[in-house]
Amino acid sequence: MSFITFELERWQSIWEHRVRYNLSESGVHALSIEELLALAGEPPDDFLRARMGYGESDGTRELRTAIAAIYDGVNPENVTVTIGSAEANFVACWTLLEPGDRVAVLTPTYMQIPGLVRNFGAAVTEFRLRPDRNWSLDPADVERAVSPGTKLVVVTHPNNPTGHLLSAEAREAIVERSRAVGAWLLVDEVYQGAELSGRTTPSFWGSHDRTIVVSGLSKAYGLPGLRIGWLVSTPECKDALLRRHDYTVIGAGPASDRLATLALRSREAILARTRAILNANYPILESWLRGFGDLFDWRKPECGAITLLRYNHPMAACDLVECIRADYDILLVPGDHFGLPGHLRLGFGGEPAELEEALAVLQKGVRVLLR
Repeated sequence: MSFITFELERWQSIWEHRVRYNLSESGVHALSIEELLALAGEPPDDFLRARMGYGESDGTRELRTAIAAIYDGVNPENVTVTIGSAEANFVACWTLLEPGDRVAVLTPTYMQIPGLVRNFGAAVTEFRLRPDRNWSLDPADVERAVSPGTKLVVVTHPNNPTGHLLSAEAREAIVERSRAVGAWLLVDEVYQGAELSGRTTPSFWGSHDRTIVVSGLSKAYGLPGLRIGWLVSTPECKDALLRRHDYTVIGAGPASDRLATLALRSREAILARTRAILNANYPILESWLRGFGDLFDWRKPECGAITLLRYNHPMAACDLVECIRADYDILLVPGDHFGLPGHLRLGFGGEPAELEEALAVLQKGVRVLLR
């Protein structure tokens, strides 16, 4: 059986801890445990007394209650706690798909699910955000891609790598078409809460009775090291998800469970921190980009610490990012990892001084390689 490698994660896993400057990261700079406990008003000694036994495989009821509070009409019985949103996506695809199934995927996207779909023996049909329309979606494309017999429709919203938010019309077109053909709708909402406007993107939850929502603490919350994600589904679907979850990682550790509960109880403060970082850092990046004249084309992201750039030069993106890594000790993501040759994804969620320093070094590399 052929196997499709997850190129983005292979690239980052090999290099992200070996470079001086990591501009491949798509979240904001992480909170420390000390900072999180202070935000939550939790005495450190209470946390330090936690026993390091096995955690509850489905997460504690306290954590599932905190997650449920994010969504309308959700209770802890709707929530499955996973090890990051990556496990959530894996378990959802494993639960829903069989060889020969047809899956419609909104692209460009984080390529985990398209790779999983193909590795599980299902077929992928894409419907695309259009760069010539400011990354908007034509509802007619949804109708063509989501045809009778489609088993699953996959959406990453807010979008990675573009930072785009769908219009109400586009969202409705996806929901209505999924409902019309009887397809499941799997929506990865891991960037929800990182909107630069400060207005939280409405969840797809509740829009269709076959909806499963994925999210986690890695991106908008600045807590990737906790490795806490979740799925929101019907209790009947949750039972099937848990049967697969038992075969993967069993459950999160009690320290992560406790810290995640505290984080979600402090959700508004943490998301305010995230949005402040994004709104302070994006002007730094935008000013840097404008310094290159017409070399780069981009649109301001509406959400997330990521900007997708198209560069006006024939050098292949994979070659460009490898030269930047090898010669300037900076990690970027080639657009090829999203099916977008001639593009780069650049993260701007780091400490401001670190971001400015990284961009100063990167400027030298860009002027040499793309002159």
